[in-house]
Amino acid sequence: MIRSKSTGGRRRATLAAALCASIALALTACGDKDPGSSGSTSPGGQGTQDTPGGDFAYLGLTENTTVASVLTTLATSTCATDLAAYPLKESDYAQDQFDQQLQLLAGQDALPNLSSAPNAPALGVELYEGGYLVDFATALSEVGAADALLPAAASVVESLYDGHLIGLPNEFNIEGIWYNEKLLADNGIEPPATWDEFTAANATLSAAGVQPWSVAGKGGDGWNITRLVGNYIFRSVGPDGLNAVADGSAKLTDPEYVAAADAISAWGQAGYFGPAPTSIDYATAMNTFLTGQAAFYYMGSWALGNFNNPEENQIGADNIGFIPFPDVAGGNGSSDQVPANAGMPLMMSSSAWGDASKAWLKCIGDNFGAVALKDHGVISGFKVNEQVADLPELTQLVQGVMADAPSSVLWFEAKFSAEATTTSQTNAGLLAEGSMSGADFMAAVQADLG
Repeated sequence: MIRSKSTGGRRRATLAAALCASIALALTACGDKDPGSSGSTSPGGQGTQDTPGGDFAYLGLTENTTVASVLTTLATSTCATDLAAYPLKESDYAQDQFDQQLQLLAGQDALPNLSSAPNAPALGVELYEGGYLVDFATALSEVGAADALLPAAASVVESLYDGHLIGLPNEFNIEGIWYNEKLLADNGIEPPATWDEFTAANATLSAAGVQPWSVAGKGGDGWNITRLVGNYIFRSVGPDGLNAVADGSAKLTDPEYVAAADAISAWGQAGYFGPAPTSIDYATAMNTFLTGQAAFYYMGSWALGNFNNPEENQIGADNIGFIPFPDVAGGNGSSDQVPANAGMPLMMSSSAWGDASKAWLKCIGDNFGAVALKDHGVISGFKVNEQVADLPELTQLVQGVMADAPSSVLWFEAKFSAEATTTSQTNAGLLAEGSMSGADFMAAVQADLG
């Protein structure tokens, strides 16, 4: 279940040194630190305690409060008795700093009991191969929760991490384009099904003074823009288009790949993403759509919690429709190949594996799915162990799409290195404002891929 310390020790030491060397801050932090010890700046240090009275440390993303809320419910209600000896200790980091923080903690051998996975799946694989992470393929069986995960969700996780089940799918999402039904109807627009129809719809809306798209392009939040690039590739080149980049048989600088980025840049030059995408963060983009200031919004089904919250959603849940990413003329992909992901899966530290982690994993496996769905309207990759009544219409819509999709695809950076992922997502805003060409964008990302 956990990679052997006897066979993996040298790999762990080598990786620890590499992780420390990759971050300037870690040069001093990793020097004389005892494995598993915690310093005043290390939120994960407490995670190595697995005895009664010790904390169960969770390090999450600032932008995602749902996981922490579900864990709190498990600790205080659902599993209060079983988890009483292992109180939850929460901390978080912003998404654009998260991978660096995980690298720092891994370099100290101080990963918390539980954490969100890194943005770059390649870093997750690296941590696993260094012996830092629990393998849930056997860990779930060990705690009596072998059938806790939906097979499709487990498959998505394994596809991210070279066949290893090292993440718990606290979300199981489809992605696509959400739209404001009233804005489209008011402007005589039918929900577009092809790229050309979308371009025409954008032009109509823009001419009417309506911002066609809400996107975030500030810093690391640019991933929702790169999703458009990746999905264009899946529709034009085909569903295996980015696998070819990963295995080196194709490059992002090849003409058919550059065309995808150029298509997004062209929309940016036309102003379809708003006047200043590089100044918009995730929360602002969400608010722009939910207050009726934009017609289209590419997002995953993890946003159902926002859509179903009347305090956030001022346009009304019954005014939101969903369509898949459109077909591209002459392309080798199809709009029924639905982008899917497991959110930011949850990892467990091998160093912290013990009574606390086992008790929490058992509770999470048995109950996370029901609590997330019932309390937050979030569909996870866990089986739901109880009947949840009166699900919102949008939630039922997503469940139907999941059931009907014959196949799925990942996303643009799914097989990229951490460096290429950062380059992609931090330059995406420039692409969306039209100030960076598709060729320049793809060249910058390909340079990090080698």
